[in-house]
Amino acid sequence: MYTLLSKINGPDDLKKLDAEELVLLAGEVRGFLMDTVAKTGGHLASNLGVVELSIALHYCFDSPKDNIVWDVGHQAYTHKILTGRRDSFHTQRCYKGISGFPKRSESPHDAFGAGHSSTSISAGLGLAVAHTLKGDDARVISVIGDGSLTGGMALEALNQAGHLKKNLIVVLNDNEMSISKNVGALSSFISRKMTGSYYRGLKKEMEGLLAGIPAIGGNILHFAKKAENSLKGFLTPGTLFEALGFEYVGPIAGHDIPTLLGVLENVKRLEGPILLHVMTKKGKGHGPAEDMPDKYHGVAPTKPASATAGKQAPPSYTSVFGNTLVKLGEKDEKILAITAAMPDGTGLTPFAERFPERFFDVGIAEQHALTFAAGLAVEGFRPVAAIYSTFTQRAYDQVFHDICLQKLPVTLALDRAGLVGDDGPTHHGAFDISYLRHLPELTVMAPKDENELQHMLKTAIYHGRPVSLRYPRGAGYGVRMDKELKSIEIGKGELLVEGTDLTLVAVGSTVYPALEAAALLKQKGIFASVVNARFVKPLDRDLILSEAGRTGCVVTVEENALLGGFGSAVLEAMADAGLTGVRVKRIGIPDSFIEQGSQSQLRADLGLDGAGIAATCQAFLKGAGSVHPQLTVVK
Repeated sequence: MYTLLSKINGPDDLKKLDAEELVLLAGEVRGFLMDTVAKTGGHLASNLGVVELSIALHYCFDSPKDNIVWDVGHQAYTHKILTGRRDSFHTQRCYKGISGFPKRSESPHDAFGAGHSSTSISAGLGLAVAHTLKGDDARVISVIGDGSLTGGMALEALNQAGHLKKNLIVVLNDNEMSISKNVGALSSFISRKMTGSYYRGLKKEMEGLLAGIPAIGGNILHFAKKAENSLKGFLTPGTLFEALGFEYVGPIAGHDIPTLLGVLENVKRLEGPILLHVMTKKGKGHGPAEDMPDKYHGVAPTKPASATAGKQAPPSYTSVFGNTLVKLGEKDEKILAITAAMPDGTGLTPFAERFPERFFDVGIAEQHALTFAAGLAVEGFRPVAAIYSTFTQRAYDQVFHDICLQKLPVTLALDRAGLVGDDGPTHHGAFDISYLRHLPELTVMAPKDENELQHMLKTAIYHGRPVSLRYPRGAGYGVRMDKELKSIEIGKGELLVEGTDLTLVAVGSTVYPALEAAALLKQKGIFASVVNARFVKPLDRDLILSEAGRTGCVVTVEENALLGGFGSAVLEAMADAGLTGVRVKRIGIPDSFIEQGSQSQLRADLGLDGAGIAATCQAFLKGAGSVHPQLTVVK
């Protein structure tokens, strides 16, 4: 079925094919992608759009000596298939399989790890400068999408790259615009001619000849350059990039392999920073993905019909958040919604459709999103910025300087908090409690289920101060949803189960597993209290300290890094209160990056499911070696 692809075990094998065979190979790769991703899940539309580009890059350059740097990395599947990972590709994004993103430890062809956007030009420039300092002739190619180019970091990197004048090729993969065949043919012709050695040699020769004409030569040369720039500015959108110091080439058709090969062969002989503008179509070759690229950006594995028949899945936390915001927005025109290029992923599409004038997609610009929200809050609005936990890390200073320092009522809705599953270490929301709870004026809360989420969202919006509301990826528990929204008292937890032997203090997505653990412990004659903390900051100190003092044994549970996390907050509260004689054990994410796998697998591995929590508690009560030393604090 894959006659050509089965022979490609690395880029050297690719170079044995001719242009016609490369076109056939592209079709096989596209079929292989669709077949495999249907089983494993993953990023489909973005990868279908760069098949020909990936083949051309590996054909024209010499990876891994030449460095190909992928932005975000969710379009690097063909790159992986061509660089020796075809036979293991069926494990991508699977437990203990290969990553869905470039990963340096996985292959020497993955020049730079990625998972977040707008990093490729900065990393590529660093590699290019390093090659210059080492005195080698390796080329660096940074591939970046038009969406990632909206990130400020990418523009900062372009600015410095143009200033340093190092050999760096930036490939702008533009899949938002379509070009007709006529325009594409003309652009391809111009690009090939303007980058060809004959044209560039003739250009230099003519410049020297004109400059040597006495009296009038300088004026003629100035006029000629101005005319050339005007023509290029009229025919191409490269004026901005050339102003930044780049030689602009394009736009060229990104699915035309002969054109790509011709232009890349010319471009790699040029000196200095080059921007190659390539036009592609997201989802190329798969009708539904072409028509709805957003829907096919990330796809779930296909499940057998029998696995889903007759089952009504509970709503996801994301959808509950989005629908609740619509409900609140219908009653309050001051409520605004902001996202950083992810209206679907954050559940804000219903709000955008219902209140288009109150919805703002700022592009891949999390820093701008939060300061923009702060500006809106200054004028009395109630902005809600919905951003994945892992991406909010990119805007830490804005949370501190622009929101908390000014005590502005901005709600940070942190989706995908905790373990996200198959996207792996670049996307786990494992750190937001640790990097946010120490900021003055910020309230940090997490719901135990989808019903509590809707009440917490209302609480956050009308608190009048900065709030971080974290909630996990995936479906809720199917609990009954209250029709009327209510506010929750700030800093008040709830005692769900009263026991005598130990106190389980859980927050957010770990509350139900803690309840399950308590039930398992009860079967063994161990009676545990279960506290739903609700708030990481401010803690319900009275409830937690009271239960800790009563049982004399506390186990905290969180889906966040243990260092500086929720358990640390509980320990600090006990130390500050001078509570003595209480044994404490913290369960959470250790000081390491957690690899990919399903959420259930990862939680089981980390002891964050009901069985794991129960086992830890049992060992703790028996005085196992992993038990935290007795806490004795004197005022």
